[in-house]
Amino acid sequence: MLPWQINPTPYRVWVSEIMLQQTQVATVIPYYARFMVRFPDIRSLAAAPLDEVLHLWTGLGYYARARNLHACAQALVAQFGAEFPQELAAMMSLPGIGRSTAGAILALSRGQCHPILDGNAKRVLARVFGIAGDPTSKAVLATLWSQAAACTPTQHVAAYTQAIMDLGATVCVRARPACTVCPMHAGCVAALEGRQTELPGRKQKRIRSSREATLLIAERHSNGSSAVFVERRPSSGLWGGLWSPPHFDSEREALAWCRQEFGDPSEAQLLPAIDHAFTHFDLRLNPLRVRCQSDGMAVHDGDDRLWYQLQAPPRIGLPQPIRLLFERLRTALLP
Repeated sequence: MLPWQINPTPYRVWVSEIMLQQTQVATVIPYYARFMVRFPDIRSLAAAPLDEVLHLWTGLGYYARARNLHACAQALVAQFGAEFPQELAAMMSLPGIGRSTAGAILALSRGQCHPILDGNAKRVLARVFGIAGDPTSKAVLATLWSQAAACTPTQHVAAYTQAIMDLGATVCVRARPACTVCPMHAGCVAALEGRQTELPGRKQKRIRSSREATLLIAERHSNGSSAVFVERRPSSGLWGGLWSPPHFDSEREALAWCRQEFGDPSEAQLLPAIDHAFTHFDLRLNPLRVRCQSDGMAVHDGDDRLWYQLQAPPRIGLPQPIRLLFERLRTALLP
């Protein structure tokens, strides 16, 4: 039994459903365990600084989920007395909760009859009923929702909802589905017609773009410790709300900004490039490591900028590639 299936309160189901969006179960389990220890209920999550929430989320990706989780907890405290509403429409009014997530929370924790349509359920329904076409298109999505509603029972809703999600996650998987052991095999259109690879249909492919930027690793050293300058990214866009060294279009721009803020660096060194794939584009970061003079520093810690102590890291949210880079820098400093 998975951790969130034990004592499936609305809060526990909600956190698991958000974490499981576009993330595999095996990856989510340790994050979920740490999250529940630190934030056992809605009020503790709502009262926490966003940076701490993002810190615990580092590595899970799709950080808008964490920001919405925090905003939703605060909305629940402000509007519903730190309790989840029992109506679907009210649930869907909360930040980051769509129809499928709202239905899953109400079905799994309260046994209410609401259909779900997460990625696993979509795949099962598309194959069993032969629903072809782009599953993100309006027409196909409407057909899938209609079929999901028709299949959802009025009794034992929690068991059914968990079953269809588990079936898609463990048996009716994307590649090489285990059709011979599937309980739906005898009546499944995809299995009977050999269309497992065709169903569900594929999204229209977007042309992947690529971006490149210079990452300024401005370091200062004092009393045997090292710190790197970081700033909070804008709330929308790339790594929204997380902390990162500044990004620039070129090495020249990075050095000009560095001289303006910190003075002439005593050293400058290009580190190996960092390649990171996002959903729709590839990013290459070229880290430029500069050593700042210890005196005359113009930049101080503030709400949106700070000196990140490599040997004593603060609990803030970092993108995974930046966290790994800082870990390499920290390890290199060890005697």
